[in-house]
Amino acid sequence: MMTGLSAAVPEPTRPEPVPVLLSAAYYREYQPYDRLDADLDLMRAAHFTAIRVGESVWATWEPSDGVFRLDWLGAVLDGAYRREIRVILGTPTYAVPPWLARKYPEIMAQRRSGQPIPYGHRQNVDYSHPGFRFHAERVIRRIVSAYAQHPAVIGYQLDNEPGLELLHNPGVADGFREYLRREYGNVAEVNRRWGLAYWSQQLSDWQDLWPEDGNTNPGYALAWRRYQAEITADFIRWQASIVREYARPDQFVTTCFAYRRPAVRPAALARSLDIAAVNIYYASQAALGFDDHEAAPPPPFSSRESGPWWVAFEADFARGLTGRRFLVTETNASSIGESHYNYPAFDGQRRQVAWLLVSRGAAMIGYWHWHTLHYGHEMYWGGVLGHDLRPGRTYEELQKVGNEFRLAGAAIDGLEPDVDIALLHSDESRWAMEFSPPLAREGTTQPDRDSYDEIFGRFYRGCFDAGLQTEILDIADLAAVRAARTPVLVVPALYVASDDVLEALRGYAAAGGHLVLTFRSGYVDEHVQARHETMPGALRDAVGAWYQEYTNLPVPVPLTDAADQGADLGEAPHAVAWADSLVLEGAVALARYGGGPFAGGPAITTHSYQRGRVTYVGTLLDPPAMRRLMAWLIPVPASAAWPGLPAGVTVGGARNSAGRNVSFLWNWSARETVVTAPGKLWDCVSATTYPEGAELTLGPWDVRVLLQDK
Repeated sequence: MMTGLSAAVPEPTRPEPVPVLLSAAYYREYQPYDRLDADLDLMRAAHFTAIRVGESVWATWEPSDGVFRLDWLGAVLDGAYRREIRVILGTPTYAVPPWLARKYPEIMAQRRSGQPIPYGHRQNVDYSHPGFRFHAERVIRRIVSAYAQHPAVIGYQLDNEPGLELLHNPGVADGFREYLRREYGNVAEVNRRWGLAYWSQQLSDWQDLWPEDGNTNPGYALAWRRYQAEITADFIRWQASIVREYARPDQFVTTCFAYRRPAVRPAALARSLDIAAVNIYYASQAALGFDDHEAAPPPPFSSRESGPWWVAFEADFARGLTGRRFLVTETNASSIGESHYNYPAFDGQRRQVAWLLVSRGAAMIGYWHWHTLHYGHEMYWGGVLGHDLRPGRTYEELQKVGNEFRLAGAAIDGLEPDVDIALLHSDESRWAMEFSPPLAREGTTQPDRDSYDEIFGRFYRGCFDAGLQTEILDIADLAAVRAARTPVLVVPALYVASDDVLEALRGYAAAGGHLVLTFRSGYVDEHVQARHETMPGALRDAVGAWYQEYTNLPVPVPLTDAADQGADLGEAPHAVAWADSLVLEGAVALARYGGGPFAGGPAITTHSYQRGRVTYVGTLLDPPAMRRLMAWLIPVPASAAWPGLPAGVTVGGARNSAGRNVSFLWNWSARETVVTAPGKLWDCVSATTYPEGAELTLGPWDVRVLLQDK
């Protein structure tokens, strides 16, 4: 058993703390020839300070049942430590070896009842199955006990992007029935809460519960998703408990999130972690900026993953999982995706994104991966090094990033981002809207299963475009939200809400907060039964308006401002996709429909409620109008200290561990631009001092990190 450096490796002093780690996933076992020292030397030269290892290769750790090969990683850890490179050690449970699938087929996951997922991909097991847990625990204990005392290891990544599949295995179905017994007590309560009188679906016995495959009941669907998320959270909690038996006090436990995995609720799962970690991918080239000098590539995975606002959103979401700094375990090095999607970043864009993530609280920026693979499913997902394994444009830019982290040093230690406004997120509303989406895909009558993300993202982007810095809170945090700390709380598309949640929202506004609600707020209860009150139900008196009718909008509808209320939505604002038919009951209109089925009626209202205010947005706004509405909510954001910014330039702010203000300036365009210093500033990277009124030149796709001088 290995407990530290091999005898041949000199033991250096423990590396000094680094405010922000620069990292890559490193797989010596994937390299076409032995080049460990060359790779680590290249990392050292580029100021890489961490690597992630071991999480993808169960078959390397355990080539056959009960036969373990553990020594192979020792040289990687020794070499990393010798170069003051920290190591995050992964558990390999997300990619199982063929022998495990062959010998124990019952552990393979089923996407539909009785239909196992064929072997050949990843995350294809039922991780609630005792047989799988036995083998997973065995390999986890062997790996972690072997290397926990190695001084290079700073933490552990459990699994990888958990929650990819909704499991339909027989044991999962049995577990779901037990879950319903705990939640509801008896079948009569399930019948009542889910409305199973409809279509004669009442249960007389727990065994009457039909497989999820054919379900059409929204209450069932939401309970099923809650249970699937609990399975995933339990799996990670279970792994964490094993790893912590061996981990040193100075080592952390994490897992990397891909937020929209169907079987995970990130905020709940994060409670078992020491620090949250996230994988953030984005569309680059022209899609990353505000400059239309050339056609932008399409987003890689969904229609929203485009623009700097998307990167900021992913970072704010990660910070909101724990309320603390977080790790970025993966982001673009070069082209991402499959062989048909080849859009490497323009010069400067990797650096811009790295600093954007740092400004929002990232304590590590990790790239997937060090070298581009020469085989396998992700052969064209570009790494720091290309297929020729020689340093090129990507390496050189990340070398610059690493050097800038080094030069900035204590100035970026412990950054706490400025916050202007908070958004409240609800996975349960997202799941319920996947089942019953309010929006249709643009230009069709087909449901948009991403309706929640579309609505939430539109509000977040409006904040970003208005120069607001945002924190994202989970619905579970609502009880702790106080108007004094969070003066404006935006709650997009809170479709699923219990009576307690609605009362907490009312209480927030009554205590002096400005609550912003949207269409579909509280429309169903926690069992997805439509409420029988006139909407917005229990929030009606706080909103100061009501509605009975609503409509989808096949084409945008113009809006007219109610200028006397101070909300200027621009020259040609439009309502898109949806419209509530609001009737004022104490509130005043901020905007009215200028056409469509509810022409002349209020589209956006605002209402003084006790010590606070409630604004209700009964439609979805086009991006320019949304930006102006968000600016109305926070007329003096933190970014107001930088007046008159040129088009395409954004600013962000944070406070470091010494209590000093740090400003970040980005030029999201291919044009050089000039910004005027609003006060005396010190460039953390170039060590240049700028007096108030000095002109700071930002090159194409450039970023500056500036400390407010004393």
